[in-house]
Amino acid sequence: MASFLYRLGQAAFRKRRWVLLLWVAVVAAVGFKGLTAAAGSDDSSSMPGIESQKAFDLIDQRFPGTTADGASERIVFVAPDGQKVTAADHREAIEKTVADAAAGGQVASAVNPFQADAVSKDGSTAYATVTYKVTAKDISDGSKSELRQALSNAKQAGLTVETGGNALAAQTEAGGLGEAAGVLVAALVLLVTFGSMAAAGLPLLTAVIGVATSMLAIMALSSTFGLSSSTGTLATMLGLAVGIDYAMFIVSRYREERGKGHAPQEAVGRAVGTAGSAVVFAGLTVVVALAGLSVVGVPMLTKMGLAAAGAVLLSVIIALTLVPALLGFWPNAVLPRRLRRRNRRTGDADGQHLATATGAAAGTRESTWARFVLRRPLPVLLLSVIGLGALALPVTDLQLGMSGDEAKPTSTTERRAYDALADGFGPGFNGPLTIVVDAQGAHDAAGAADTIAKKIASTDGVVSVSKPRFNQAGDTAIISATPSTSPTSEETKNLVHTIRSERPGLESATDATFQVTGTTAANIDVAQKMQSALIPYLAVVVGLAFLLLLVVFRSVLVPVKAAVGFLLSVLAALGAVVAVFQWGWAADLLGVEQTGPIMSMMPIFLVGIVFGLAMDYQVFLVSRMREAYVHGQTPGRAMVTGFGHSARVVVAAALIMVSVFSGFITAGESMIKMIGFGLAIAVLFDAFIIRMAFVPAVLALLGHRAWWLPRWLDRVLPRVDIEGEALTRGDTPAAQPEERKPRETAGI
Repeated sequence: MASFLYRLGQAAFRKRRWVLLLWVAVVAAVGFKGLTAAAGSDDSSSMPGIESQKAFDLIDQRFPGTTADGASERIVFVAPDGQKVTAADHREAIEKTVADAAAGGQVASAVNPFQADAVSKDGSTAYATVTYKVTAKDISDGSKSELRQALSNAKQAGLTVETGGNALAAQTEAGGLGEAAGVLVAALVLLVTFGSMAAAGLPLLTAVIGVATSMLAIMALSSTFGLSSSTGTLATMLGLAVGIDYAMFIVSRYREERGKGHAPQEAVGRAVGTAGSAVVFAGLTVVVALAGLSVVGVPMLTKMGLAAAGAVLLSVIIALTLVPALLGFWPNAVLPRRLRRRNRRTGDADGQHLATATGAAAGTRESTWARFVLRRPLPVLLLSVIGLGALALPVTDLQLGMSGDEAKPTSTTERRAYDALADGFGPGFNGPLTIVVDAQGAHDAAGAADTIAKKIASTDGVVSVSKPRFNQAGDTAIISATPSTSPTSEETKNLVHTIRSERPGLESATDATFQVTGTTAANIDVAQKMQSALIPYLAVVVGLAFLLLLVVFRSVLVPVKAAVGFLLSVLAALGAVVAVFQWGWAADLLGVEQTGPIMSMMPIFLVGIVFGLAMDYQVFLVSRMREAYVHGQTPGRAMVTGFGHSARVVVAAALIMVSVFSGFITAGESMIKMIGFGLAIAVLFDAFIIRMAFVPAVLALLGHRAWWLPRWLDRVLPRVDIEGEALTRGDTPAAQPEERKPRETAGI
């Protein structure tokens, strides 16, 4: 591996103009295809294997046309304090508003609240539902303007008018200004780490190229694979973070090799051969973790995972090819300013005499900490484990679910509409349950549906049940049941399970069966599906990564340590998410206006993504320790040496990832805000507690045993030489002379 990547790095350095032209051509081709491709149909809401999805499919089959994914908007009218919507002037304004809304060109129907019994008992609130013939993304600006104009009639009459639904809902941006701020912080970290504008700018440039290419590729493939705009959110997050990190590791190792006295081309080859090997295997662990999301069986997760895996893979390729090519154009520009000045004074254009200038300064502070851990490994280990264990305690109260309009800021009309309906009709009104009665096998379909409706109405926790509404064939009915509790409460979850538990008795009594669906029931089912899939997913991902790390480090205990450390960091991160988003600790600081259950997909996201990122740090940090051990140092000395060389870069990489992920906390979408916070805090825990304390402490305690491998396994496992041992033995071809000395920018 090291020898191949050594030759690849040198080839990219020598043929830098061709490499650059090739990447320009790739970006141009993907960009043209992406910008001209048709938008894909978003079918990511499908959740195979759960009861609510089966019921949705049954409605689609038995009630053709009624569940076409047409947009809808619910208009909520609230009378001023002490007044009622049934007053003559208010009623007239509401009826005119609904009539004007129904006249819209793309509107299928608009139901008058006074005809549909959609007025609260106290008369303070009423609502009307407007349905469209087209999907939300196909509604024209003219249709939206017509609806907004219709709403003005009620507002002029003194009524408060709020809307909720997907017809007028604005698309929330993933990160916005916060994401840009995260990138700026990442640039500052790079500048402080490298002390060079060029060294700081190169990783940013290549990362942006990688993310742009990935997003354009997603756009190009959207119609073929049904990708939506949300598919690229995860790819943007990870592509930007790992793109910066991978390029930074190559540049950092290049600077180190230059400091050893190697010429630019040789330094590039050695950097790609060593740090590039770590990039390859770190990238593979991330790809394995992301591609493993497909085992969960949720199409949206599968698409997001594969898209992000493609972005990470592209980042690896860029780090191995484009980064060394750019270093070929400016081989001295990425060096610290003081070294460039000394280089010019000595006339050493190729940096042959930089060793004495850089060798002594490498990792002094980091080595001091590593020696401290080496002297006191047990206390450091216990403190790290106890600290993360305490942070993980809130996980015991984890409640999974999916938030809706209730989690949006009160500044949004959707949230105000949600609150108004809850006040006027009860907290369960926003989450009705849909009961689909399949009476094909019943002798009296109407009687069977009535029996089921009465039984459900008598269930504790049900406020009201609508009359059965049959399809044209008369063999299937839809019943709406309103719970007494809010959609995200545990009581509603228990109610859904209670209604389903009544099914066997009703089936035998009526010869008909039923299924419970609706948004609330679907969210409950998805949460259960995610919880059930977590352990198998964890086993698959950790198992594959264990084998990968076994090959990389040729050790049994190092992969075990990596898995344990990952579990500690991810559980602590999930505990922090519960404390903030479910318990409300420091929620105001993050702009979380409504606490509630944790997003159902959050544990899966954390396990998959954080595992891949944690293995990044594992490979980069421990590979340098392994490299020193293979080259003859004692285990303790190898730990200190490897830590001194790589800890600073790992810390910088972690700060960059935390900065990028933290930028998404400013998103208006609750799901993205939660993911950004979870990933940022998980990286923080993993990099600064697991990698900086737990890992060196465990290696110090294990000593030689850390690198133990049974002889029979040693013979079976392939050798990949991530430590670059072949480079030090001279097994690689001698560095080829450069075609010409690269031109330098003036003053560099």
